[in-house]
Amino acid sequence: MADLRINLAGIESPNPFWLASAPPTNTGYQVQRAFEAGWGGAVWKTLGEPIINTSSRFAAVHFGGQRVAGFNNIELITDRPLEVNLKEIYETKKRFPKHALVASLMVEPKRDKWHEIVKRVEAIGVDGLELNFGCPHGMAERGMGAASGQQPDLVERQTFWVKEVAATPVIVKLTPNITDITVTARHAVMGGADAISLINTINSLAGVDLDTWNTIPHVGGKGAHGGYCGPAVKPIALNMVAECARHPQVGVPISGIGGISSWQDAVEFMLMGATGVQICTAAMHHGFRIVEEMIDGLNNYLDDKGLSSVTELVGQSVPRYSEWGNLDLNYAVVARINTETCINCNKCHIACEDTSHQCIERHTDSDGKPYLKVREEDCVGCNLCSIVCPVDGAIDMVEVPAKLPAMTWNERQRALALLDAQSSEAEVG
Repeated sequence: MADLRINLAGIESPNPFWLASAPPTNTGYQVQRAFEAGWGGAVWKTLGEPIINTSSRFAAVHFGGQRVAGFNNIELITDRPLEVNLKEIYETKKRFPKHALVASLMVEPKRDKWHEIVKRVEAIGVDGLELNFGCPHGMAERGMGAASGQQPDLVERQTFWVKEVAATPVIVKLTPNITDITVTARHAVMGGADAISLINTINSLAGVDLDTWNTIPHVGGKGAHGGYCGPAVKPIALNMVAECARHPQVGVPISGIGGISSWQDAVEFMLMGATGVQICTAAMHHGFRIVEEMIDGLNNYLDDKGLSSVTELVGQSVPRYSEWGNLDLNYAVVARINTETCINCNKCHIACEDTSHQCIERHTDSDGKPYLKVREEDCVGCNLCSIVCPVDGAIDMVEVPAKLPAMTWNERQRALALLDAQSSEAEVG
């Protein structure tokens, strides 16, 4: 079997599957249960000055029959004393010395506060620190969480304060609630970050109860925005990981977070630049034992690909991720319907007729049996028909010979600019 071990900026782990800083890593009992189940690492629920959490704090978005397509929470950092957490971290690390144990930290943006908590946490033997600059709800009135993470200068400054005293690797956890996450990623690196983790949760309101008109969740009739995570955020997270991975001024290892629910999701994140992944919602939904299937699936995948180590996946797809302006405008695919597989539900025809390019026709064969056919000369290869089709393999998107040589938008613009320049020179001459 392939080697699943990873090394994230000096933090070693028996496999790339870590539990993210969240309710599943709130106590030593939970983290030890997770390690027994097979998780390679865990980021302890954020430490700081204990707070009081609300009684009603979680909500979920169910969609199309899927439970917990998205998850929302208004829970804050640990509500247990620092001394209790430190004791349990020490005991857990002593019992599981080969597993990665990282402490998530959040304090006020004051140099002495950071120095104090870093020294206390490192004294009990953690493998690394994760600075929580991403929590989108709560603590903002004290300049903590996303309130810091949305200000690049504060990200840089606080990372620098931590690095002044830290003896273990420092991971900076980034908020997605910002226009360009690579800006804060770069400032984290400028502050000395050894790695970054992303994404933290997204500002959200799970819903409104149509009977009571209360927000979901509500606390005594009052609501507040929370943090959104779960499968629904995966595309957002994957894009942000990729943007950081391909940015030349970031250049540090990445711990990928956001909607990872399977080994396939983990592989996607690693291909797009993550060294390892952190998981929360899937564990809360299904329990710690889901890691067994993730490990088996990843092992089988690596064997099928002929890879000896999981680290061979990291970043392999990053060079294929670019700007829209670098895409070949003359590349062409068309839809082809497999009549033997098609069940004639007409979903593709309706979608194409009403919202796309009206190129799927309904026909009847000699026996009076209906069938669908794509008028390929008018098909723009948008993929919509294959997306709405409920039957796997009924519609294939097939590459066809391009009518013109490859040309990107950027190349086109440069060519036009050159023609304009030549025309101007001719006029002057």
